[in-house]
Amino acid sequence: MKNDSLKKPTVLIFKETLLPLSETFIAAQVGELRQFAPRYVGLGRVSPSLPLPNDSILLTNTVSSISEFRQKLYRRVGIAPGFHRRAAGAGAQLMHAHFASGGRSSLPLARHLRIPLVVTLHGSDVTVKVNFRQRYEELWRKASTFICVSEFIKNEALKAGFPEEKLLKLFIGVDLEVFRPVDTKRDPNLVVFVGRLVEKKGCSYLLEAMAQVLGKHRNARVVVIGDGPLRATLETSARQLNVPAEFLGPQSAPIVREWMSRARIFCAPSVTAANGDSEGLGMVFAEAQAMGTPVVTFRHGGIPEVVLHEKTGLLAEERNVPELATQLSRLLEGDALWNQLSEQGVAMIRERFDVRRQTSMLEDLYVQACGLTQRAGVKTWAVNHSSAA
Repeated sequence: MKNDSLKKPTVLIFKETLLPLSETFIAAQVGELRQFAPRYVGLGRVSPSLPLPNDSILLTNTVSSISEFRQKLYRRVGIAPGFHRRAAGAGAQLMHAHFASGGRSSLPLARHLRIPLVVTLHGSDVTVKVNFRQRYEELWRKASTFICVSEFIKNEALKAGFPEEKLLKLFIGVDLEVFRPVDTKRDPNLVVFVGRLVEKKGCSYLLEAMAQVLGKHRNARVVVIGDGPLRATLETSARQLNVPAEFLGPQSAPIVREWMSRARIFCAPSVTAANGDSEGLGMVFAEAQAMGTPVVTFRHGGIPEVVLHEKTGLLAEERNVPELATQLSRLLEGDALWNQLSEQGVAMIRERFDVRRQTSMLEDLYVQACGLTQRAGVKTWAVNHSSAA
């Protein structure tokens, strides 16, 4: 019989709703865990969603008004004996929650299981203006570590009141086996946008910039991948501006990669939304560069940490449409700059954003949070209850 002490320790990956199509970065990170066995746990699922393992632990397993009510009730009172019992059956040593709201919702479960809690802060969870102390003071006390996806998010978390001694910057990373340059003929006139069609993602600025670009590059066109509340407005705007734009709606990850590999430029000019929502980093920028596709975007949020101006891509000042149009035109005009940015972008992503290397560092954090010790070559676990929620 296999010695149980040799089994990988379990980490519960908590996300309030599992797992939107836009959150492939979470799935990629979880897929690279080597020292720990992950189990997804959440309050519900979204539709459509990324594929979930059959052993995922959910408070509610349907998409309905009743499920939404149960999730809201759990967020308020934190009581669900059956849910807690099923989670306890995983025998986990650690909880890793995504987004501050997910960290707050996971507190009752982490407390019930008496395991440490780490939380990844991604963007809107610390940039949208709310009463952070009222909402997250208990989480600040109970969580052992807050992982920030960029230096920008770390600074925003500090401003919001998150405890400095618990903040750690760690990039998530890109699967370089999946996102890599491929031998595909590129369309010299194609600009691709990928993202939710919401204010923060700035698609309207891309359309306005393309209207100016067309004065010099008559064959330039845009493909927009994604959906959201602004889609109809953006489609109308493209027609009014006479910008050739094809709106494809949400697409699978392989289709997105195919369009990225064909594009001359990737452009998603994110901006600060009216409620303060900002781009924490933007993994899609790393994915595009990993495929050798130069990025043009605004100098906003954490983007300058993943798109290096004049080295791996081109940045314009936030909301400056003429400058954005100029930067797009520079990459549509000649091959010298394009080749330079493409090559340097691939090299930079491989150096700084390799998901395997980044996840290995994450597991080092898990080990520290759990109090892992190794004796005579056998891994034994002792939960540090002083840091447990």
